[in-house]
Amino acid sequence: MKISNAYVALLRGVNVGGKNTLPMKALSDIFGEAGCGAVRTYIQSGNVIFTASTGISNRLPGLVSARIAKRFGYKTRVIIRTADEFAGAVRKNPFLKSGAEEGSLHLMFLAGLPDPRNVRDLDPDRSPPDSYIVRGREVYLRLPNGVARTKLTNAYFDAKLATTGTQRSWRTVLNLLDMLKG
Repeated sequence: MKISNAYVALLRGVNVGGKNTLPMKALSDIFGEAGCGAVRTYIQSGNVIFTASTGISNRLPGLVSARIAKRFGYKTRVIIRTADEFAGAVRKNPFLKSGAEEGSLHLMFLAGLPDPRNVRDLDPDRSPPDSYIVRGREVYLRLPNGVARTKLTNAYFDAKLATTGTQRSWRTVLNLLDMLKG
């Protein structure tokens, strides 16, 4: 699969077990039924690599979300990035340049571009020693004590930035990038 004609879909709130389980085979089928090609999933937390025409990729988040709600009974937000946008987000991680340990890094993908005033109003001291940098529709996170101990949660950024985000570990992000490259 060429990186230039591929997309990544990141689903919010899909879990391996417990609440909001979604078999990856069913998720692949939903994307295929929506007109996507070369559909592949990565781990059972709502990561999908696929190809699609530009027209369909714009409608896809609502379409997939509606089909999941109908079939599985819960709503989930679907955030799409082109392969080039995804690769750019990886390249632009400011924490890598400062030598941060990769195991402490996470990347939050936002559904929409936050208002700059909302970004300025974020509390930089909310969860020491954790830190974040907002760049466009991405929030780069350095969480040295782990994601379970931080106050820099999806809910915090959703409320403060007035958009929805979904977070992935840096390892997952790199694996998705490798899948995009084929």
